[in-house]
Amino acid sequence: MAEWLVEEGIGEHRAALFDGDEILAARLQWPGSLAAGQVEDALLLSRQSGSARGTLRFASGEEALVSSLPRDASEGSQLRAEILRPAMAERGRHKLAQARPTDAPPRLAPSLLESLLAEGQQARIVQRFPGREWEELWGEAWSGEIAFAGGSLAFFDTPAMTLVDVDGDLLPAQLAMAAVPPLARAIRRFDLGGSIGVDFPTLEQKAQRREVDAALGRALEGWPHERTAMNGFGFVQLVARKQRAGLMARIAHSRPSAAARFLLRQAEGLQGAGAVQLSCHPAVKSRLKPEWLEELARRTGREVRIEAAPTLALDAGHAQLVPR
Repeated sequence: MAEWLVEEGIGEHRAALFDGDEILAARLQWPGSLAAGQVEDALLLSRQSGSARGTLRFASGEEALVSSLPRDASEGSQLRAEILRPAMAERGRHKLAQARPTDAPPRLAPSLLESLLAEGQQARIVQRFPGREWEELWGEAWSGEIAFAGGSLAFFDTPAMTLVDVDGDLLPAQLAMAAVPPLARAIRRFDLGGSIGVDFPTLEQKAQRREVDAALGRALEGWPHERTAMNGFGFVQLVARKQRAGLMARIAHSRPSAAARFLLRQAEGLQGAGAVQLSCHPAVKSRLKPEWLEELARRTGREVRIEAAPTLALDAGHAQLVPR
């Protein structure tokens, strides 16, 4: 039976739906920013003239867009708000978190575990995921490419949508059908949402297009979404509610920060004696917050050292034990 496992890592909480050794779906949470479900008092920074919309500033300094403002809410006043959706980074722009006024008592945002349990999911916290499935998933999200027999999927994040290009050396109809299972798998594993455009090979026959549409419907059964039928150019658009930043989006827009968190996960899992040495690109080193390094030292009971290596790629950092 599939079960959600949750790692509460340093600077990053991870959830993965495991069925045996396979990850079927995943979620990622970076604590420290406004998150859905959080209720807090904030300053009404600005209000659009004649509108119920405006901008709030929270105690952390982070701002959020607010809607449904009461008529008497004026700029400079305090009001209590609930976060509906966290901030989203997109290529070329940053979308603020979204909030609405509420009378509910202040509360922290639910943790990944709490969110999953509230949805009725089977979930529990573990110290570490089994095997190396998470490393494989993270590598796919980092590269944005997934290979399958006869072809590959390439994912591109744009301000309008996530685009997926299907390429390969099979005949067009065969390639389109072969791409459906890995595409459906990746959508869940990357926790994609919003608008997703898939560029399948051009299929001239309507019967072939209908066959791909039917296969895609079966593969995405249980994933709440709407989609268009494949057009004459092989394009299909999927639309799903976007509630949070998925794994690929986090990595695509915050690569040094994502690499820093991945490096800390490596370090936390080291076994043996000695001090922890982190070797990484200077851009990754700059994202390693002092409090994270202190937490790593506390969790491992080891001294932590950092070595900046400009020749390393962002994702090529590594952690090892060295003599004290």
